[in-house]
Amino acid sequence: MPESDLSLLIDAARRAGDTARACLSEPLDVRYKDAGAGPVTRADLAVNTLLHRVLGSARPDYGWLSEESPDTAARLGAKRVFIVDPIDGTRSFIDGEKTWAHSIAVAEQGRIRAAVVYLPLLDRLYAAAEGAGARLNGAPIAVTRRASAEGGTILAKKPTFETGNWPGGVPGMTRAHRPSLAYRLSLVAEGRYDAMLTLRPTWEWDIAAGALILSEAGAQVTDRRGAPLRFNNAHPQTDGVLAANATLHGDLLDRLI
Repeated sequence: MPESDLSLLIDAARRAGDTARACLSEPLDVRYKDAGAGPVTRADLAVNTLLHRVLGSARPDYGWLSEESPDTAARLGAKRVFIVDPIDGTRSFIDGEKTWAHSIAVAEQGRIRAAVVYLPLLDRLYAAAEGAGARLNGAPIAVTRRASAEGGTILAKKPTFETGNWPGGVPGMTRAHRPSLAYRLSLVAEGRYDAMLTLRPTWEWDIAAGALILSEAGAQVTDRRGAPLRFNNAHPQTDGVLAANATLHGDLLDRLI
């Protein structure tokens, strides 16, 4: 089932890319959500509509959780659930940058079984099915083997490295950032960075796909305190995310808690 779902997600992601690219030549109709939840554009909604139609028609018994759809309790009773961020990195999309992504995953009993993160303007398609490894544009990918945080690279926002967040000492790592959480996770999965960390409560749709891609690439992926990630929660947030190979993950976790 994960492999057949993955084929569906790959096709849907490419169709989403076509829809999003088409929106770039027209007014974006930017609006801002309540409670500081960020911007939404006509493209976010168009991609959401497309994915809901394509995925829902193929798997009508699956539940649905998306950043751009009203949430309902119906998904909690579904055996499998689509978890979707139509455009992760909407601000990048608005600014004319290329590092925004479609993030699409299938969860079953709290675990992600199939996942795709697709960056249409960079033609980078990250994909994974549980137990089948992770790939970028069809080629296998793996996380780095760095054992110690010192001298490593990490994707994280600047406030993450404030001294108060690190009771065990701030690691001597080179920090970088990308607006899209899905892309950050995927970059670690392909070994371009050693680790990824966010300390803030994190919406499931931002990380569901990237979490499986990372774990299938050899990473340990947990919340900020080392607890396993579970998905399709009644309140669809996790307590941050920490991801790296198991040894480096342990080094970072020891400094955080």
